[in-house]
Amino acid sequence: MTRRAALHVALGSVPLLTLIAGIRPLLGAERLRFQELYGAVGPLGLQFSEAALRLRGQPVTMQGFLAPPLKAEARFFVLCAQPVSLCPFCQSDADWPQDIVVVYPRGAAPAAFRSASDPVEVTGILDLGSRLDRDTGFVSQARLVEATARRA
Repeated sequence: MTRRAALHVALGSVPLLTLIAGIRPLLGAERLRFQELYGAVGPLGLQFSEAALRLRGQPVTMQGFLAPPLKAEARFFVLCAQPVSLCPFCQSDADWPQDIVVVYPRGAAPAAFRSASDPVEVTGILDLGSRLDRDTGFVSQARLVEATARRA
C-alpha cells in the first residue's frame, strides 16, 4: 500500500473495501476449471467439489466464452465452458447447467467482448449456492463477483 492510499484510508476518504478490491489481483488468484466446479450428482442435484468449496470466497480465475446476454439491462454476464450461440439459461437452479458461471463485474459488463467465439479470462471472488438476481429473476448456483475480464 502506498503512503497516499494509507492516508486516504486513515482519513476515511477511501472505503476499505475499495482498497481491498484493488489489492486482490495482486494476491494471486487460483485457476479453477469448469470441470473442477462440481464433484458429484446427488439426490438433490449437482454438488460442489471439494476444490470449489475450498475456494469459496477466494479470488479465482476461470477461462471460457461469453454467452449471449439474458437481458440488455442485466448487470452480469455468463461465462460458459464452450462457445454458445443460443441462450443456455434455465428457469431454475434445479436445471442449472454445470458448464456456466454468472459473472458480476467490478464495473460495467465488458462490451468489448461481443463474439461468442472469443475466449475470455475472468478473475473474481467465487460465490457458491443458489442466488436470485432481483433485477432479472435469473437463478444461479455459481458466481464470480467483483470480477475483471480480459481476452484470453
